[in-house]
Amino acid sequence: MSLPRIPAAFFGIVLGVVGLGNSWRAAAAIWPVPASVGETISLLGFATWLVLILLYAAKGFIAPKEVMAELEHPIQCCFVGLIGVATMLAGLAILPYSRVTTEVLALVGFAITLFFLLWRTGLLWRGGRDPATNTPVLYLPTVAGSFVTAIAAGTLGYADWGQLAFGAGFFSWLAIESVLLHRLLMAPELAAPLRPTLGIQLAPPAVGSAAYLSVTTGTPDMFVHAMFGYAILQVLIIGRQLPWIMQQPFAGSYWAFTFGLTALSTAALRMTARGDTGAISELAPVIFVLVNIALAIIAVGTLWLLVRGKLPPAPVRA
Repeated sequence: MSLPRIPAAFFGIVLGVVGLGNSWRAAAAIWPVPASVGETISLLGFATWLVLILLYAAKGFIAPKEVMAELEHPIQCCFVGLIGVATMLAGLAILPYSRVTTEVLALVGFAITLFFLLWRTGLLWRGGRDPATNTPVLYLPTVAGSFVTAIAAGTLGYADWGQLAFGAGFFSWLAIESVLLHRLLMAPELAAPLRPTLGIQLAPPAVGSAAYLSVTTGTPDMFVHAMFGYAILQVLIIGRQLPWIMQQPFAGSYWAFTFGLTALSTAALRMTARGDTGAISELAPVIFVLVNIALAIIAVGTLWLLVRGKLPPAPVRA
């Protein structure tokens, strides 16, 4: 039996699972919910990362041309940047059990992220790109990489370095968002298979909120509230678009929604833990419940595809 040749996009599953584990950990810090749930989900996220790393490494040996085709593809290439991001998050998932392992994985993940970020962004700056291929996956190398670096640095006690990473991610987000909104408004309609990538549109303000909280202390200020409010706006817009997005049958690509959703829940819970009252504390339990429902639906759908042998998509062609 041959090994499944997974696409780099599958590392988005790690982001969603570890993100949900972080949300449960944050919930257990302020509510009487079982701490074991968050730990179990976090360890599941680490195990998922480990399996995917081994499978993708095997793919590199068995089918190197497929890996190169991904790297050269105008859309799929950006998902390769998730390997470093997922590695940092996998390290954070096991922080309560081994700080040394967490620090090693954080450094390795950061190195992969930085290398890919510089390589891919350098190519983008040369121009010649078809505007129709601009989708929210452009956020992954720079914005997701920088914000997760900030989260990892802040969590490990290096908030000063994390603040630098936050700045890199924040201003990259603003610049890339203007490009993406221009594409969505002015270019031809997104093809159905690409529409689930709009789920990534939620991630920058939601993950940015979590990153900001990781590198600051004290009662949350208006700046993080503003980012959080923009994240809620993205959720509402994407929700309004769901019938159009779901013209694409369920596939692994729907995991694109999960990192932003779980980060939104985690950010609300952490703001509540740090003394936020009013709107944030009232929204936190509602968001937590809805995010868990959404993740459960996506997870069940993924397992159903896996059982039927329809989860791995066709190999990417150059």
